[in-house]
Amino acid sequence: MQERLREWLGKLRLQGMLQTLERILTQADAEALPPTDVLLLLLEEEWRHRQECSLKYRLSKAKLPWDWSLETFPFAQQPGVNAAQIKSLAGLDFIERAQNIVFIGPPGVGKSGLAIGLLRQALINGYRGRFYKAQDLFDELYASLADHSTTKLLNRLSRYDIIHIDELGYLTLKPEQVNAFFKLTFRTQDHDQSLFFRDK
Repeated sequence: MQERLREWLGKLRLQGMLQTLERILTQADAEALPPTDVLLLLLEEEWRHRQECSLKYRLSKAKLPWDWSLETFPFAQQPGVNAAQIKSLAGLDFIERAQNIVFIGPPGVGKSGLAIGLLRQALINGYRGRFYKAQDLFDELYASLADHSTTKLLNRLSRYDIIHIDELGYLTLKPEQVNAFFKLTFRTQDHDQSLFFRDK
């Protein structure tokens, strides 16, 4: 019977159930669990597995350059950073309000770390997001003008709930790049989307 169960779980791509089937059936025998409890345990494992896979996918698509989180940020070494304000932002209400955040300050105070930490927090909470170095984003926008794929690119970017744009203050931009970027910012407003900007 277990082999048939494994076969059907594999056919139905219920990998969470498949990976934990033997453990749960052993537990069911040891504790004399009723079938409804066994089914519930299997469904919970399938849900957990799908949530883990979804998070892994969102993290990979976000292209985070470093594995930073707000929990590892050294607030004690950066007294200029308002920890209470950052922890308030970690509630992610600004995403629901489609508000943008701009981090401004001298090099080395943790702007990138904080923004990446907030983006990671959003991904953990089910939002779709993307990290971009500003130059890479503007190059992509500029290239899309040449092959007339700007609309397609903007549609793809607007599907993210949040975009982190790093090192915006270091750029020298062509007028066409500025125009394409303004199209993106207007598009995000229409789609209730948030942007991070890290300047200098």
